[in-house]
Amino acid sequence: MAKGIQTRHVCRECGYETPKWLGKCPGCDAWGTLEESVTITPSKTAIARTNGAATLGLITRAQPTRLTDVPSVALEGRLSAGLTEFDRVLGGGIVPGALILVGGDPGIGKSTLLTQAAGFLANAGGTVLYVSGEESATQIKLRAERLGVASPNILLHNEVDVTLIASTIASERPSVVIIDSIQTMTHPEIDSAAGSVSQVRSCTAMLAQAAKGHGIPIFLVGHVTKEGALAGPRVLEHMVDTVLTFEGDRHYAYRVLRAVKNRFGSTDELGLFEMREEGLAQVANPSEMFLSERSERVTGSCVSPIVEGTRPLLVEVQALCAPSYLASPRRTFSGVDSNRVNLILAVLEKRAGLALAKYDVFVNIAGGVRVDEPSADLAIAVATASNFREIAVNEHTVVAGEVGLGGEVRAVGHMEQRLREAGRMGFKRAIVSARSLAGLSRARLGIEVIGVDNVHQAIDKAFRS
Repeated sequence: MAKGIQTRHVCRECGYETPKWLGKCPGCDAWGTLEESVTITPSKTAIARTNGAATLGLITRAQPTRLTDVPSVALEGRLSAGLTEFDRVLGGGIVPGALILVGGDPGIGKSTLLTQAAGFLANAGGTVLYVSGEESATQIKLRAERLGVASPNILLHNEVDVTLIASTIASERPSVVIIDSIQTMTHPEIDSAAGSVSQVRSCTAMLAQAAKGHGIPIFLVGHVTKEGALAGPRVLEHMVDTVLTFEGDRHYAYRVLRAVKNRFGSTDELGLFEMREEGLAQVANPSEMFLSERSERVTGSCVSPIVEGTRPLLVEVQALCAPSYLASPRRTFSGVDSNRVNLILAVLEKRAGLALAKYDVFVNIAGGVRVDEPSADLAIAVATASNFREIAVNEHTVVAGEVGLGGEVRAVGHMEQRLREAGRMGFKRAIVSARSLAGLSRARLGIEVIGVDNVHQAIDKAFRS
């Protein structure tokens, strides 16, 4: 088939296309993000010949299907990865034909996680095709032996040509395919280096076609940039069904698996793992893990019950206020949104009378977890006030509530789940918004619930025995 080759420049952030290179992308205003892309299009003669063949019945085209005739995929029809935490983040298991992108920092444990999942699927009777463009079969074997994975149902394939990989998938028909990594794959008809915008997009499109056409789930391992975003064009995240991020500091043992995008489940679920010598171990009791090293009667420490998806967790919020010798005091935050904490500090200064303007303020969520929901606002305020006034928060107290600009404490959802988890972990008091008291069966929760209207009241109640 005669083809026409066009050279265009594509923005790796938003996918904007232009025939010539520009320093600034007109689509997203990002600088230096346009990369050369080669597009191969069939000629007009080839298109006319194809249309004519289709008219004569020589080419069979897919026919539309009624929605009511499409079989439903129940939760029981999904494949289990063998790790409950992994299945939870996926929405209950692996959906047949899904294209799943797993991203994370180098050395965080992406290949370890997928190798363990491959071992379980192979032991369950399925066939797993593990395609690697970065490691040899010997290197993969060494990792598998360390993880205790040994099954003849795991097929190793060292290949980077995506057309040959698609052919192997069609001939072998495995239960699951793992591509490590998508940035090393190449399309023979694209004249550019592996990892470029055109290569990543073309390879992903071919693998997506293979996944949907054969009903085989495919995992893609993706690299990340130094800013922590997935490398390659932004359109890559739109082409896949699920985007998972594996977070954590490789100098620490705990890892967090999140779903940034999921067409088959919620994106609020959280999977917790502990990296050990023999591989990743699931954390059965996350609240106990986050509070295991908590020191009692220390100023600047407060426990808050949060909810990630359907799971309540207890996290320790730490704050430190130190006199500043700089013209602009430092504000350093870890595990929380910096804009949100700055808002809370302004409320404390204006509504609670804490003179924080000349203090460096540091806020941290212990354990490496990130908190995005507003229920931790009140705990941040109480922990900051505790360290500023050098008064420890009662060690048997948890705090939950959203803080408004007027200093008011607003109600948050799933309060009964939060308090039940706090009672299970041995806490005896909870400070929440007064509006959250309606409908709570406090006797059944087994914990004293104190309602407050504003930040000043919450700070006063938290310091009392």
